[in-house]
Amino acid sequence: MDRAKVLIVEDERLAAEAVRKLLERDAEVEIAGTARDGATAVSLIRRLKPDIVFLDVQIPELDAFGVIDEIGVENMPVVVFVTAYDRYTLQAFEVHAVDYILKPFDSDRFFAALRWAKRELRLSERPRSHRLSRLVDTVASQAKRRLPIKSAGRVIFVDVDEIDYLEAAGNYVVLHAGEQEYRTRETMNTFEERLSQAEFVRIHRSAIVNRKHIKELRPWFTGEYAVVMKNGKELTLTRSYRDRLPLLLGTE
Repeated sequence: MDRAKVLIVEDERLAAEAVRKLLERDAEVEIAGTARDGATAVSLIRRLKPDIVFLDVQIPELDAFGVIDEIGVENMPVVVFVTAYDRYTLQAFEVHAVDYILKPFDSDRFFAALRWAKRELRLSERPRSHRLSRLVDTVASQAKRRLPIKSAGRVIFVDVDEIDYLEAAGNYVVLHAGEQEYRTRETMNTFEERLSQAEFVRIHRSAIVNRKHIKELRPWFTGEYAVVMKNGKELTLTRSYRDRLPLLLGTE
């Protein structure tokens, strides 16, 4: 077999460097490149046409499944997923016979995944793409109710229904879910795109609320509204977001 071209898709510098150093120990592969985000990954997959991609599940701009959707499962190289621990996702990988490495990984597990990927290259593309397609469908259906976020160096999966509200705090966004708070460097605009507008409404440039967790709305003479959450937190629907009022009231 010719040397297999491998693309690394990983936004954490140390993790990407670890994958690179391990790949350099295998004479049967060559490193085609590295992508730090989903959009770059899509561009490099199309341009470089790698045989294998080590694909971090949670990366900026597009996550791993967004990358697969952009490329199309039938056009994807062999995929080894790189992931932080999440019981449901690991079960999905195992059920659909798609390999992964769990961060932090050791060399034995890494090379076992690489051997699996090289074997996959020898197989027909049809069963490979079928397995990947079913995996994407499984994870996508579950992802509608679970929100992966990067917080404190980990990827944490938060049940969407448990989120009360999101609030900007400097360079961070803080998700409030009951007694829990999750701080992440993602932006409010990113969360506004990721969350269903039917359930989550942006009421301020620094606040997004879960409609199901609103206790009451109180109009102010300024044209703004006090949005009182069930947990007692009081937020403000500003005049610049007044057009979101029908969404809060469920009339749109």
